Amino acid sequence: MIMGEHIKRLRIEHGLTQEELANRSELTKGYISQIERDLSSPSIATLIDILEALGTTLPEFFNEKQREKIVFTPADWFEKNDDGITIEWVIPNAQKNEMEPILMTLEPMCRSIVDLPHKGEEFGFILSGEIELLLGAKSHIVKKGETFYFDANNSHVISNPSKSKIAKLLWVSTPPNF
Repeated sequence: MIMGEHIKRLRIEHGLTQEELANRSELTKGYISQIERDLSSPSIATLIDILEALGTTLPEFFNEKQREKIVFTPADWFEKNDDGITIEWVIPNAQKNEMEPILMTLEPMCRSIVDLPHKGEEFGFILSGEIELLLGAKSHIVKKGETFYFDANNSHVISNPSKSKIAKLLWVSTPPNF
Protein backbone atom coordinates (compact mmCIF):
# COMPACT_ATOMS: atom_id res chain seq x y z
CA MET A 1 0.00 0.00 0.00
CA ILE A 2 1.22 3.51 -0.75
CA MET A 3 0.35 5.42 2.39
CA GLY A 4 0.27 8.89 0.84
CA GLU A 5 -2.18 7.90 -1.90
CA HIS A 6 -4.41 6.24 0.67
CA ILE A 7 -4.44 9.33 2.91
CA LYS A 8 -5.17 11.57 -0.06
CA ARG A 9 -8.03 9.33 -1.19
CA LEU A 10 -9.57 9.40 2.30
CA ARG A 11 -9.16 13.19 2.49
CA ILE A 12 -10.91 13.67 -0.86
CA GLU A 13 -13.67 11.20 0.08
CA HIS A 14 -14.32 13.34 3.18
CA GLY A 15 -14.40 16.53 1.09
CA LEU A 16 -11.45 18.09 2.87
CA THR A 17 -8.74 20.30 1.44
CA GLN A 18 -5.13 19.75 2.48
CA GLU A 19 -5.38 22.90 4.58
CA GLU A 20 -8.53 21.66 6.36
CA LEU A 21 -6.90 18.31 7.12
CA ALA A 22 -3.76 20.10 8.32
CA ASN A 23 -5.79 22.31 10.66
CA ARG A 24 -7.75 19.36 12.07
CA SER A 25 -4.58 17.36 12.74
CA GLU A 26 -2.51 20.39 13.90
CA LEU A 27 -0.03 20.10 11.06
CA THR A 28 0.97 22.35 8.16
CA LYS A 29 -0.57 22.15 4.70
CA GLY A 30 2.94 21.64 3.27
CA TYR A 31 3.54 18.63 5.50
CA ILE A 32 0.21 17.07 4.47
CA SER A 33 1.21 17.62 0.84
CA GLN A 34 4.56 15.90 1.43
CA ILE A 35 2.87 12.93 3.12
CA GLU A 36 0.35 12.56 0.28
CA ARG A 37 3.17 12.54 -2.28
CA ASP A 38 5.14 10.03 -0.17
CA LEU A 39 7.97 12.53 0.23
CA SER A 40 7.69 12.33 4.00
CA SER A 41 6.57 9.64 6.42
CA PRO A 42 4.65 10.67 9.53
CA SER A 43 5.42 9.27 12.95
CA ILE A 44 2.87 6.84 14.37
CA ALA A 45 1.49 9.58 16.64
CA THR A 46 1.13 11.99 13.71
CA LEU A 47 -0.47 9.30 11.54
CA ILE A 48 -2.99 8.59 14.31
CA ASP A 49 -3.84 12.34 14.45
CA ILE A 50 -4.33 12.44 10.66
CA LEU A 51 -6.49 9.32 10.68
CA GLU A 52 -8.64 10.64 13.54
CA ALA A 53 -9.23 13.77 11.46
CA LEU A 54 -10.27 11.49 8.59
CA GLY A 55 -12.65 9.50 10.78
CA THR A 56 -10.72 6.25 10.83
CA THR A 57 -8.30 4.35 13.04
CA LEU A 58 -4.88 2.85 12.53
CA PRO A 59 -6.20 -0.75 12.32
CA GLU A 60 -8.95 0.25 9.85
CA PHE A 61 -6.45 2.18 7.74
CA PHE A 62 -4.07 -0.76 7.39
CA ASN A 63 -6.75 -3.46 7.13
CA GLU A 64 -8.73 -1.79 4.40
CA LYS A 65 -8.51 -3.79 1.20
CA GLN A 66 -6.45 -2.08 -1.44
CA ARG A 67 -8.56 -0.93 -4.36
CA GLU A 68 -8.32 -3.03 -7.48
CA LYS A 69 -5.87 -1.58 -9.95
CA ILE A 70 -7.39 -1.14 -13.41
CA VAL A 71 -4.74 0.63 -15.51
CA PHE A 72 -1.15 -0.61 -15.84
CA THR A 73 1.79 1.21 -17.38
CA PRO A 74 5.08 -0.22 -18.67
CA ALA A 75 6.55 0.64 -15.25
CA ASP A 76 4.30 -2.09 -13.77
CA TRP A 77 5.37 -4.76 -16.27
CA PHE A 78 7.81 -7.57 -15.64
CA GLU A 79 10.16 -8.67 -18.41
CA LYS A 80 12.15 -11.84 -19.06
CA ASN A 81 14.70 -12.31 -21.86
CA ASP A 82 15.75 -15.83 -22.78
CA ASP A 83 17.44 -17.16 -25.92
CA GLY A 84 16.06 -14.54 -28.33
CA ILE A 85 12.60 -14.40 -26.79
CA THR A 86 11.36 -11.52 -24.65
CA ILE A 87 8.21 -11.99 -22.60
CA GLU A 88 6.59 -8.97 -20.99
CA TRP A 89 3.92 -9.67 -18.38
CA VAL A 90 1.72 -6.60 -18.91
CA ILE A 91 -0.62 -7.35 -15.98
CA PRO A 92 1.30 -7.95 -12.75
CA ASN A 93 0.20 -11.02 -10.78
CA ALA A 94 -2.11 -12.11 -13.61
CA GLN A 95 -1.77 -15.72 -12.49
CA LYS A 96 -4.52 -14.94 -9.95
CA ASN A 97 -6.86 -13.93 -12.80
CA GLU A 98 -8.72 -16.08 -15.30
CA MET A 99 -6.56 -14.94 -18.23
CA GLU A 100 -2.97 -13.82 -18.62
CA PRO A 101 -1.89 -11.46 -21.39
CA ILE A 102 1.75 -11.14 -22.39
CA LEU A 103 3.71 -9.36 -25.09
CA MET A 104 6.12 -11.76 -26.76
CA THR A 105 8.97 -10.69 -29.01
CA LEU A 106 10.80 -13.35 -31.00
CA GLU A 107 14.11 -12.64 -32.67
CA PRO A 108 14.58 -14.12 -36.17
CA MET A 109 14.61 -17.94 -36.23
CA CYS A 110 13.60 -18.27 -32.54
CA ARG A 111 10.85 -20.44 -31.13
CA SER A 112 8.97 -20.71 -27.84
CA ILE A 113 9.11 -23.79 -25.68
CA VAL A 114 6.50 -26.44 -26.37
CA ASP A 115 3.36 -25.73 -24.38
CA LEU A 116 1.83 -29.09 -23.53
CA PRO A 117 -1.92 -29.70 -23.82
CA HIS A 118 -3.93 -28.15 -20.99
CA LYS A 119 -7.43 -26.98 -20.24
CA GLY A 120 -8.07 -23.51 -21.52
CA GLU A 121 -7.85 -21.33 -24.58
CA GLU A 122 -5.19 -19.27 -26.32
CA PHE A 123 -5.54 -16.03 -28.27
CA GLY A 124 -2.90 -14.06 -30.14
CA PHE A 125 -2.67 -10.86 -32.16
CA ILE A 126 0.40 -10.34 -34.31
CA LEU A 127 1.74 -6.80 -33.83
CA SER A 128 4.72 -7.05 -36.19
CA GLY A 129 6.36 -9.62 -38.42
CA GLU A 130 4.81 -13.05 -38.74
CA ILE A 131 4.84 -16.21 -36.70
CA GLU A 132 4.41 -19.88 -37.32
CA LEU A 133 1.93 -21.48 -34.95
CA LEU A 134 2.45 -25.21 -34.67
CA LEU A 135 -0.74 -26.63 -33.18
CA GLY A 136 -0.36 -30.37 -32.71
CA ALA A 137 1.05 -31.50 -36.06
CA LYS A 138 -0.53 -28.68 -38.08
CA SER A 139 1.35 -25.51 -39.00
CA HIS A 140 -0.28 -22.08 -39.42
CA ILE A 141 1.39 -18.88 -40.63
CA VAL A 142 -0.05 -15.80 -38.89
CA LYS A 143 0.94 -12.36 -40.21
CA LYS A 144 0.93 -8.82 -38.83
CA GLY A 145 -2.64 -7.69 -38.10
CA GLU A 146 -3.98 -11.25 -37.98
CA THR A 147 -5.11 -13.21 -34.94
CA PHE A 148 -5.23 -16.80 -33.76
CA TYR A 149 -7.54 -18.54 -31.30
CA PHE A 150 -7.65 -22.19 -30.25
CA ASP A 151 -8.49 -24.63 -27.48
CA ALA A 152 -5.25 -25.56 -25.73
CA ASN A 153 -5.97 -29.30 -25.83
CA ASN A 154 -3.02 -29.87 -28.22
CA SER A 155 0.65 -29.07 -27.76
CA HIS A 156 1.56 -25.73 -29.31
CA VAL A 157 4.67 -23.78 -30.22
CA ILE A 158 5.19 -20.33 -31.68
CA SER A 159 8.22 -19.58 -33.81
CA ASN A 160 9.55 -16.76 -35.94
CA PRO A 161 10.44 -18.26 -39.34
CA SER A 162 12.03 -15.03 -40.62
CA LYS A 163 15.80 -14.86 -41.03
CA SER A 164 15.86 -11.07 -40.62
CA LYS A 165 12.68 -9.66 -39.02
CA ILE A 166 11.54 -9.59 -35.39
CA ALA A 167 8.03 -10.86 -34.63
CA LYS A 168 5.94 -9.37 -31.83
CA LEU A 169 2.56 -10.53 -30.58
CA LEU A 170 0.04 -10.05 -27.83
CA TRP A 171 -0.71 -13.52 -26.45
CA VAL A 172 -3.52 -14.22 -23.98
CA SER A 173 -3.80 -17.55 -22.21
CA THR A 174 -6.60 -18.84 -20.07
CA PRO A 175 -6.02 -20.05 -17.48
CA PRO A 176 -2.67 -18.31 -16.87
CA ASN A 177 0.30 -20.48 -17.68
CA PHE A 178 3.19 -18.23 -18.74
